[in-house]
Amino acid sequence: MADGILVHQQIRALVQEGAITSNPGIAPAQFQPASLDLRVATVGYRVQSGFLPERQSVAELLDEMTLYRFDLTDGAVLERGHCYVLPLLEQIRRPLPFTIRANPKSSTGRLDVFTRMLADHSGRFETAAPGYVGPLYLEVVPRSFPIRVRTGQSLTQVRFVAGRAELSDAELRTEYERSPLLWRDARTPIPVSDVRFDGGLAMRLALARDADVSGPVGYEALLHTGVVDLQRERHYDWRAFFRSIDAPPRGRMIVQPEAFYIFASKERVRVPRHLAAEMAPYDVGVGELRTNYAGFFDNGFGGATGTRAVLEVRAHDVPFLVEDGQVFFHLRFFRSLEDPAVAYGEGGLGSHYQGQALRLSKHFQATDGDTASG
Repeated sequence: MADGILVHQQIRALVQEGAITSNPGIAPAQFQPASLDLRVATVGYRVQSGFLPERQSVAELLDEMTLYRFDLTDGAVLERGHCYVLPLLEQIRRPLPFTIRANPKSSTGRLDVFTRMLADHSGRFETAAPGYVGPLYLEVVPRSFPIRVRTGQSLTQVRFVAGRAELSDAELRTEYERSPLLWRDARTPIPVSDVRFDGGLAMRLALARDADVSGPVGYEALLHTGVVDLQRERHYDWRAFFRSIDAPPRGRMIVQPEAFYIFASKERVRVPRHLAAEMAPYDVGVGELRTNYAGFFDNGFGGATGTRAVLEVRAHDVPFLVEDGQVFFHLRFFRSLEDPAVAYGEGGLGSHYQGQALRLSKHFQATDGDTASG
């Protein structure tokens, strides 16, 4: 088999063949251009701490680590700062020749909900090795807000990766020369000579207003808020959960330790239909920042002239100065095994964040800066 990431119709075929099963069955809305949404099951476990089940099954560790078990069928509140393990409805029933890689969904990351997929006898978070057969679980830690979760809701998504799917910097440069992947605005692609290739495309932080960002340049999560019910969309007044950040003097500001921020990238990015992308963690050799929770960008993201990437930022240990135009993350690109039958933004897939400039999760009413970039 060639190297690459499985796409919509190939993932659907795995389900139809019975390699991936669920009760109730997997719904059409779970199939994304290059990923599959996974749903939480009927019960959850409040645990003493997170764990990595390298030498045991998750069920065996839950027997040791569980403080209490709770029902999710009618919803349950997960408290801020507490660690939970939620079994997932979907299971792998047949050995597959693919690495299964997980990542939080966009709305999960923008709520500052930390998640990691667990698989039995796996020595890595967010990964199930080729040949894995068994259940899947999700470690969940709400960091800023308590959340209400119900059976059947999706907090995470998985990709199926065959071989070496990531493009090298040389391959990525060739793709860029064929068709620009970064844009300054809706009319101005960034020339390849101005792009830094360094384990992907180096992308920068926007802390100044421009054609796409005319209101706040960011948002900071408040402490001691009410509950966010994940079932409710466009429901909550964002001012009860965030404070807006105006463009700072000289384009510089200090992010505070353990505070949670939402910012936008300086550049627009587009992902061609035959590729997928993933936001790489910030280089800890440059600064102790976590710059994303949700990092999957599906085929077709950004349309023809790109969309801003939204950054979820949390500083650790010490206050940290950030500046407009500072390189903040790298976007890695991956080849797909074939073009997806449905790309991002088509048929309603991922459409909430297509054309975003700076946008909070779908649970909040429109903000002052919640304008789509066209």
